[in-house]
Parts: sequence; C-alpha cells; structure tokens
Amino acid sequence: MTTTETNDKKPTKASALKIIANILRKPITGSILAILAAALVGGVILIAAGHNPIQAYIGLFYGAVGQPRFIVHTIVASTALILTGLSVTFAYKTGLFNIGVEGQFIVGTIAAVFLGYFVSLPPVIHPIVVMLGAMLVAGVFGAIVGFLKARFNIHEVLSSIMLNWVAINLLNLYLGVEAFRRTGSNSAHSIQNSASIILFHEMKRTSEGIAQLRESEILSELVLRTDLNFGIFIAIATVLLAKFILDKTSLGYTLKAVGSNKDAAEFAGINIKRYMILSMFISGAIAGLAAAVHITGVSPNTITMLGGFQNFGFNGIPVALLSNAAVIPNIFSALLFGGMNYGSGYIQSRYQIPTETIDIMIGLIVFFVALRAICIIIADKIELRKGVQ
Repeated sequence: MTTTETNDKKPTKASALKIIANILRKPITGSILAILAAALVGGVILIAAGHNPIQAYIGLFYGAVGQPRFIVHTIVASTALILTGLSVTFAYKTGLFNIGVEGQFIVGTIAAVFLGYFVSLPPVIHPIVVMLGAMLVAGVFGAIVGFLKARFNIHEVLSSIMLNWVAINLLNLYLGVEAFRRTGSNSAHSIQNSASIILFHEMKRTSEGIAQLRESEILSELVLRTDLNFGIFIAIATVLLAKFILDKTSLGYTLKAVGSNKDAAEFAGINIKRYMILSMFISGAIAGLAAAVHITGVSPNTITMLGGFQNFGFNGIPVALLSNAAVIPNIFSALLFGGMNYGSGYIQSRYQIPTETIDIMIGLIVFFVALRAICIIIADKIELRKGVQ
C-alpha cells in the first residue's frame, strides 16, 4: 500500500470516529439506548417469569396503537403525562427539582372538581375557569416549596415530598365533608357537563345521542368507546408556550440564569429568591393544568379517597428524565410511557402478563438513562484517539 493511499484513509477513519462521537453526545442517543437496554433486561425478566418477550412486546405495541381506539386511549393516557413531565422540566430548567408534582396534581384535582361541580357557567367558559382555578391552587402549592427554598434554604426535594403527603390528606379531608361527596360513596360529585372537554359529551349521556353516534362507525368506535377530548391540544399548546417563554422572553432567560448560576445571577442584580418562588409557582401551575385536563377530560370526571398516590405526578419524572429535560421531547416521551401504560392492559388480558412488568420496564428506563453519561465518556475517549479532531 502506498503512502498516499494510507494518508487518504486516515482522514476517512478520523471523520468516521468524529461522527460516532457526535452521535454519542446527542441526548437522543442516550434515550434510545436506555429504552433498548430496558427492553433487553425486561425480556430477561419475562423469560424468567415464563413469558415470551417477543410476543409481549408485539402485544404491547399492538395494545397501544394497533387500532384507532387504542391510539385514542394512548393519547388520552399521555396527555396528563405531557403536562406533568413539562412541570418537572420547567423547574429543572431553572435549577430546581420539583418532585412534588404529584401533590400539586392532587390539589389541582380538588380545585377542578370543586369548580366543576359547584360553579355554574356556560360551556367553553366553564372548563377555562376550572383550569385557571386548578392552576392557581396548584401554583400556590408549588410556590410554598419555592418559598421554603428561598427563605430558609430547605431543599426542594425534601419539602415537596412532605407536601405530597399533605396533598393526599387534604384530598381525603375534602371528601370527608358530606356536602362535597356523593351520598353513600367515597367519591366527590362529578363535574357538570358544561365543564367537560370530552367530545360529544352531552350526546354520550343520552340514549338519543348515543343512537345518533352509533349511526357512524367511526364516531361509534372513537367517541363512544373512548374519552376522546381536547386535552392533547391544550397540552401541546402549553408545551409550545413554555418553550417560547424559556427561550424567547426575558423572564425565561432570567429564570434559566438563576438556575445556571445563582451567585452570578445575584451579582448581576437578579432577585433570585423571587424567581425561585416564581419558577415553582409556574411549575406547580402546569401540574394543576394537568389535573384539570384529566378531571374535565376523563370519565368519571371526579376524585375518590386515596390510600396511596395515583402516580400522575411521579410518572412525570421519568418522562422528563427520558427527554433529557428538553421541553418539546416531553411530548414524545409522554406518548411512549402513555402507550406502555395503556398497552400493558392488553397484554395482561391477552397473555396474562402482569402489568407490573411494564412498571419494572419504566423503572429500568429511568435507571438506564444513566447511559447518557457513559456515552459522553466513550465520545471523549474516541476524540482523544490520534487523528480525531
């Protein structure tokens, strides 16, 4: 081989290694590897439990998107996750870890059910009032965490965990009042029809309306057999608005500056305590919006006494982690988890595979998100090799 040929190959090899290093540095690479690693380990667990992993994963996929109504169910299941994931992401972007989204979601449901039942307003206006009220209450609940952090330097993880338990007991206390719950039930009154964002909600509640919907095969499949609602559009609009605020406004730049370096931000004259509280208020308000969208968009449109957490807020944490705390990717991360959660019901009924298997996989995905750090280390070593610039 001539010297010229050797020299021609060196840049080619160096370029290839550089491309590999760049791919490894991309956040999406770590996310994809985390999903694949979780699927691999999950497959081993399925085999150990006596199940066929290939059959399980095909069934999981089919159960999530195999039929039009399955797709609708997946979207509905993902809507609240988009918003709770965004709540975690927004706080993270400003230097705070909001692990209290669950509690903020719970108090948001209380406000949503209260306003949805006891306040009478025209359609369209009523759900807007319900959402704004839930956002305000949950925002204040989140701001408490920010205040404790700013005023007493109490870590937000500690205070938000404690407030999660406060929230669940507030819900049970609310339902302990006879006027707020249905007679002979542990559930609150369902919201009024005017507060619902479910499509054709009025028609679905009457025999005449149901008969009309059944005349159309598509409406019968997608409306009567699902809770198809406007929530997904509200969630996507909120994501886009949050993206705009963080990237295109002075408020967003200030919040991110506080999150990046509090000392530098304070030196620059920024009131960091004020912006900590504001950040947690906004994060909590987004969680409250998730609660309101869930209450107004998913039957039975009410709340029930809880003995434990329902995990709407907690599931927002892996959504945010998988998306690398990036705003727009939250949508796709939430759709993945929403599909897994809904599809797990299909494989349980079809193949008798416990839904806990999917919970294990979600946990594994979060665990393997750490592969991002390994990807960066490998990329660094590749770039240190001779000839890679």
